[in-house]
Amino acid sequence: MENKIDDTNSDNDKNDIDTLNTPDWLSREWREKNDPPPPPPPKKIYKKKKNYNRLIALIIILLLVLVGFVFANSDSSSDNPPTITTEQTNVLNIMIMGVDRRADDVGRSDTLMVLTYNPNEQKASLLSLPRDTRVHIEKNDYDKINHAYAYGGHELTQKVVESFLNVPINYYVLIDIQAFEKIIDAVGGVDIDVEKRMYYEDPWDDNGGLVIDLQPGLQHLNGKTAIQYVRYRDGEGDIGRINRQQKFMKAFLAQAISPSILPKLPDILSNISSAIQTNMPLSEMIALVSNLPTIQQNGLSSSMVPGQPAYIEDISYWIPDIAKTRNLIAQNMGITLNETAQKDTESTIKAYEKSLPKGLKMGDITTETPSTEEKSSTQEDNTAPAKEKVEPVKNEDITVLVINSSGINGAGAEVADILKRKGFKISSVETGNTSSREHTTITANEHETDCFYGMPFTCTIMSGGSSGQATVNIGLDYQKQN
Repeated sequence: MENKIDDTNSDNDKNDIDTLNTPDWLSREWREKNDPPPPPPPKKIYKKKKNYNRLIALIIILLLVLVGFVFANSDSSSDNPPTITTEQTNVLNIMIMGVDRRADDVGRSDTLMVLTYNPNEQKASLLSLPRDTRVHIEKNDYDKINHAYAYGGHELTQKVVESFLNVPINYYVLIDIQAFEKIIDAVGGVDIDVEKRMYYEDPWDDNGGLVIDLQPGLQHLNGKTAIQYVRYRDGEGDIGRINRQQKFMKAFLAQAISPSILPKLPDILSNISSAIQTNMPLSEMIALVSNLPTIQQNGLSSSMVPGQPAYIEDISYWIPDIAKTRNLIAQNMGITLNETAQKDTESTIKAYEKSLPKGLKMGDITTETPSTEEKSSTQEDNTAPAKEKVEPVKNEDITVLVINSSGINGAGAEVADILKRKGFKISSVETGNTSSREHTTITANEHETDCFYGMPFTCTIMSGGSSGQATVNIGLDYQKQN
């Protein structure tokens, strides 16, 4: 049997080389001579791409340069962030503002408090800041703290409070008169012992006239009468009003945790949340409200910024004791002042004292040290009883606003003529709301009421208002003079 050999590729085999036994360099040489040239690689079409990485890096560099520039050129007198403590704390500081909003302006801050809540100890404390407290307001120098709201709303007020107390404010709660009345009515009113007769009338206040009329004794106040109690201000000034506000807050707390109200608090809170402005989440408010019974049991402590009254260019201020105030808020928070906070307090006090005008007297303190002669003279004067010469008030020193609410034509002009003959100055004669006032009243400063006795018409004379200003409101009992 013949063996057949497949010679199909015999021609190729003649030129073939045993590549397995051939050195690499010979194999490569042979391939270069005998293999066909490789096809040219396809041309790549390059698209011009934006280098986003470089762009992002450039933006970051510019931002860093900008931030560095801002810090390098920032005003060194600007308010620093709170540095009261280095320890971590879950104590909440809540700024509560009572605001009297007006239709034609931004309104004014009537009440300012800081509620400090310590969840670990289930305790709360209330610190009231008198609205006349003289503080540094960013970009507005030193001014009354309630002016911060007019300059920059609750945002600026919070910033001022944080800087003054040197603590962070976690939340704010803004309550206007309408919201206050709604809250009090929602809990069914508050029982309060009105300590004295309270009457005040100001036709220029409260968008058409403010009338406060409360009798002394234990009373159940609704929203409308409760706002009269917390707003009343007499010879005690803002300090007396703060005491009443703190007294009312404790009475309100007692009412809020009463057995009949406590189960309804979450629903009440949801309903009144639209009446107040706050950045506190509703869940946090409900959690705080749920702890009210324990807070009440542990006692709600209340205090006021310590300080002294003073007059600067005939304007009344409350000059705070910064060191005592910061120690007080630290005590409320259950923390201690660290070294950084103590240094900040010292520098703040120095800047504050430097800003006070020389010769300003605050109780027993004066910002200007008297000379030796003045000291000896003062000591000699103090040995004798002080005698203050009080100048009697004259009718011509008092300006009177006349409001005709009697419905009798010409009654306003007639009363104005009577007052002019007695020497009073008349600012204007206006028409009031007829049938809304039964009796004719005269409201004057407590030191000036004697000037109005002996009027030829029936009237009730009441104390209230500013010095040198009075209001005569003619009621339905007025009789035309012959």
